[in-house]
Amino acid sequence: MSETENNPDKLDESKVESPSLEERLRRLEEILSRLEQDDVALEEALELFEEGVGHVRDAERVLAQTELRVQELLGDGDVQDMELD
Repeated sequence: MSETENNPDKLDESKVESPSLEERLRRLEEILSRLEQDDVALEEALELFEEGVGHVRDAERVLAQTELRVQELLGDGDVQDMELD
């Protein structure tokens, strides 16, 4: 039996969809709003900051991939899949 079958609480990460760009931006707005409040504990602020950095990095990756795709489409018309690091 697999680890996921043994532990139903454990999610198969390959089947979990990542948030859309819009969802990431919405969450970033929520994080910023919370960080601007006066009653945020240091630990909570650090956790929110860390989550926000992750969303920003993932959003940058999505935007870079989208930009490459647009450049390919506007270029010679020959669309090829490219991997980004």
